[in-house]
Amino acid sequence: MIVILIIYTDSDIEGYKYMMKLISTFLLLLFSLSTTAESTTQTIDANRLLAAASESNNWLSFGRDYTNQNFSPLNQINKTSVKRLVPKWIFQTGKKGSFQTQPLVADGVMYVTIPGNDVVALDAATGSVLWRYKHKNRKEKNKAGPANRGAALGYGKVFEATNDGRLIALDQTSGEIVWDKIIARPTDAELEGLTQIQKDFLIENSNSLPAKMAPVVYRDLVVVGVTAAGYGMFYNIFSRFALKDSSPDEIPPADRFLGLRGYVAAFNVNTGEEVWRWYTTKSDGWEGKFSATTPDGDALPRDIALEKKLAPKLKDRWRIGGTSTWMTPSFDPNQGLIFVGTGNASPNDVSSARPGDNLYANSLVAIDAYTGETRWHYQHVPHDLWGYDLASTSVLFDLPDGDSVTPAIGIASKTGWFYVHTRKTGKLIYRSEAFVPQKNLFEAPSDEGVVSSPGSWGGASWSPTSYDASSGIAFIAGIHKPTLYRTKYATFEGKEVPYILTEIAESEPSWGTLTAIDTRNQGRIKWQVKTDLPLIGGTLATAGNLVFIGEGSGMFAAFDSKSGQRLWEFNCGAGVNAPPMSYKVGDQQYIAVAAGGHGLLKTPSGDALIGFGLAE
Repeated sequence: MIVILIIYTDSDIEGYKYMMKLISTFLLLLFSLSTTAESTTQTIDANRLLAAASESNNWLSFGRDYTNQNFSPLNQINKTSVKRLVPKWIFQTGKKGSFQTQPLVADGVMYVTIPGNDVVALDAATGSVLWRYKHKNRKEKNKAGPANRGAALGYGKVFEATNDGRLIALDQTSGEIVWDKIIARPTDAELEGLTQIQKDFLIENSNSLPAKMAPVVYRDLVVVGVTAAGYGMFYNIFSRFALKDSSPDEIPPADRFLGLRGYVAAFNVNTGEEVWRWYTTKSDGWEGKFSATTPDGDALPRDIALEKKLAPKLKDRWRIGGTSTWMTPSFDPNQGLIFVGTGNASPNDVSSARPGDNLYANSLVAIDAYTGETRWHYQHVPHDLWGYDLASTSVLFDLPDGDSVTPAIGIASKTGWFYVHTRKTGKLIYRSEAFVPQKNLFEAPSDEGVVSSPGSWGGASWSPTSYDASSGIAFIAGIHKPTLYRTKYATFEGKEVPYILTEIAESEPSWGTLTAIDTRNQGRIKWQVKTDLPLIGGTLATAGNLVFIGEGSGMFAAFDSKSGQRLWEFNCGAGVNAPPMSYKVGDQQYIAVAAGGHGLLKTPSGDALIGFGLAE
């Protein structure tokens, strides 16, 4: 016990104020030390991560637990009290730019990745800095920009995948580096059979593959995937001339390096050594069945006869097929599966260079969590022309089925539907009503141009979906931003090559949608709210019957989860394009969100992480 005795007079009131300020600072320091000490005594091991849903005060992994439901069981902040929600603390990173992280909280300490891959540990009640890891890039530039979407916790470590192709383990207490591994590198098998200059080219480009997603930790593995694997044809035609010291006959042909090969990999949590790697392009059977329709029956504008004619000449295109991964996988420990959504194939703009369905692009894939083997896949859009990849997080939930329950998985797609599958086999149970306007969906690009919605931005981008198990409602952040697809032509090696030019349809209006999808009623829309700007960043649902979203304008808002009524809002001063989360310290529930803007959307830039709580 500490007893502080202060004697003052009315004439010494300024001295009193100064003394009280010192005492407050001292007590805050004691509190910080106590919360830090508490966190170090409670190891986050495999059992604790499995039971993360039961820790209502904490947010131990991306999406809160392995289901990726982005749901908080806390209800101190509710439909009645939310009007008293105010900022309790603000942490400014000192680095302006796209700020897309979702913080983690364990035992009173918050862990945050910031633009440029610094990692910060904060006192979750005050926003005070406990430690900061300052990242030094291997290269001056990378292909991903500054944004990062979060960290992972486990075994006394904080794990971060970086935009310069590394996976880093930091000591959870001090922020010191435990190990640092380059994960963006080709394997020996990928290099086999190539000339030295081809090897050098592949190594140089693979080494720049970034990772944006928050990793996921289970058992003794930490899993993460890479992005920026796919590029259009003309990027690579011109990039080959960067090899200035090579003679013309040594320069690899442009069609050999149209892209790279994406992957998800698992690493040992203690050493960082790679355990398995799953590739997003299928080496045997990349062409698939040459499907004339999507699996759910929508016709695709394909010249299958021509594709089959080209396929034998281009049988190795899976080696350069791109297909990035954008968001943290969900994990089902009962079935030993992780679920990954994949990007579009490369080259996206020259479909004739990749005949076939291009497996496993544009797919929801179930991977054996311990071996990296494919269990099943469901390709939403074979031979995609429009950029309709699966960028959002998948969500695990139980779906009532008569007297039984079906373990289900849902994912919001860029096509504008929420798809629900069985977790065991991937069989489609249903797709929801469209949560954004659909126009000219799956129409072929033309010389004159075709305006399609959703466009290449989606339906739903990487924004996490939230899910309320008590009602069976999924909450989706949607985008209406139409795209103009035009066919263009370029002369290459004496031949006229058609390619697709993708542009924002400037003449078309754009907006966002917050949609409540009833998963227990075949995906019917329960309610929908239209927002002025497209929604990118994701949703948070809580037991207080609230849904929180951020908007590019800087507005952070709470809605009634039953009706969609807007109940509260606060202008954060910069675009809120990040996933909110909630936690509790002592007797206070907090809502935290990053406000840094979005470079491509040109929303207001900032550097703030804000913790909200109820005013006294």
